[in-house]
Amino acid sequence: MRHWRALVLAGLLAPAAAPATALADAWDVGRVDAAPAIDGVADDAAWDRAEWRPMDQLMWGVATTPEDFSGRYKLVWTPEKLYLLAEITDDVLVDGHPDPLERYWEDDALEFFLDEDASGGDHLTSYNAFAQHISLDNQSADIGPYRSAEDEALGQRYVRTYPEMVESRWQRSGTSPYPVVWEVAITVFGDDFHDDPNRPQAAPRTLEAGKVMGFMLAYCDADSPAGREHFYGDVVVEPVEGDRNRGYIDAGVFARITLVE
Repeated sequence: MRHWRALVLAGLLAPAAAPATALADAWDVGRVDAAPAIDGVADDAAWDRAEWRPMDQLMWGVATTPEDFSGRYKLVWTPEKLYLLAEITDDVLVDGHPDPLERYWEDDALEFFLDEDASGGDHLTSYNAFAQHISLDNQSADIGPYRSAEDEALGQRYVRTYPEMVESRWQRSGTSPYPVVWEVAITVFGDDFHDDPNRPQAAPRTLEAGKVMGFMLAYCDADSPAGREHFYGDVVVEPVEGDRNRGYIDAGVFARITLVE
């Protein structure tokens, strides 16, 4: 199993070209006094202050119909966390890989990209930024840096879940076309996050007005266990050698969000 995963990750994650440098978009995210409950029900007053942002940019695969996939989302913040509300229309929900560490990108998943200090640049083999895939069982998976020289030689990066970073819950709405209402609380860590069990974890960042971060949201849409057909996000990503699926490599393609009162 270890050898198989190494081969898959080596093929999936090999860099295609030099990373871009310019952040692609900019917008403001407002503070709320009371955090929304993470229950998959969008009835919290916190969401009333935020505007919807469409997820209408095809980053991988072929274009589809709004009935097959469409999405939009909101963000708000408190000093402790960043909060995400997504509304996803998806006619078929697929979780074909029960192990959250196996081929999670091939299942339906909400994926957020976060660069705490908006520094941009490569994060393929570091925690310079995060690309968190939230599966239908509400677990969030990402691939961290190499843990040893041997792993690096094999192309074997460290796959793990991130319960210290992500709290997630979704439900189907009772209103046609019965979209998925997905709420997420994100604890923001910086590039000093690590996987060493022998030392204390880095403290999460306290959020405050004026803070600028890199952020992007996307959705992996799979209509069968064979794998995803579409990958839509909210940011216009300039292609590198025809490839717009750059977020897992380059934090420079993220939007720039500014936290405001």
